[in-house]
Amino acid sequence: MIADTERVNTHAAEVARGERFTFGDNWSRFLSVLDERRINEAVVSLKDKLEVDSLEGKTFLDIGSGSGLFSLAARKLGARVHSFDFDPQSVACTSELRRRYFPEDTGWRIEEASALDPDYVESLGFFDVVYSWGVLHHTGQMWKGLENAALPVAPGGKLFIAIYNDTGTQSARWKWIKQTYNRLPGVAQPLFALLAIAPDELKSALRAVVKLQPGAYVRSWTNYAQNNRGMSRWHDIVDWVGGYPYEVATPEQIFDFYRKRGFTLTKIKCGKVGLGCNEFVFKKVK
Repeated sequence: MIADTERVNTHAAEVARGERFTFGDNWSRFLSVLDERRINEAVVSLKDKLEVDSLEGKTFLDIGSGSGLFSLAARKLGARVHSFDFDPQSVACTSELRRRYFPEDTGWRIEEASALDPDYVESLGFFDVVYSWGVLHHTGQMWKGLENAALPVAPGGKLFIAIYNDTGTQSARWKWIKQTYNRLPGVAQPLFALLAIAPDELKSALRAVVKLQPGAYVRSWTNYAQNNRGMSRWHDIVDWVGGYPYEVATPEQIFDFYRKRGFTLTKIKCGKVGLGCNEFVFKKVK
């Protein structure tokens, strides 16, 4: 298991070298806009993807908990939750949500650890649901992370992951954009994020105007949480532009990877995602 001081030093050094985005920084700002509406959207999306009405009596592992929103959603659904993240500020965000909504809760454990540490992951035991949405492609060793995510899934349990879609040269261009963002001084990063996303935003705005529905573009910002897991559009943009390390995979690669490891696919979302995440729910064969 990686020592705590070694892990913290590794994270800080990677950030200082411009090799890692400060995900926790972004999530801490997201918590300022988190409200009951967003939380409810997260709960609804988790119920939909896992095809459950409740997680009462189940165990839930959140690999790379980020803001802690989906650990919170799982806890609200009745699961006993274990959350961990490599980023110290993400751990702090998750802890803050536990403090706000489940103070002194023994059913929600939070730790700072790496998804790339198989000894740590195996030490946690088995879980009914293992969740890692949009995380493992940011580890720098995605396939190792995907391998480790399979370790704690109980027989008959579910693995819910989301991984960036491989779009070839377009993905390669965005990898360069993300590297550039992280090498810039902090004060320049928000402006760079705006410039990087501006072409797509302009296209969306023009499409809405051509269709005589300018309000649709406005609602894509104001109502963003409703169809996007309770998230915030601006914080998702910053996460997207800055999110580095950055790896991608085709749906077929992910499917084949887990099929060979004794998993069956129960749900998938991969159509019209573009550069975004393909979502997979696998079940571990007993």
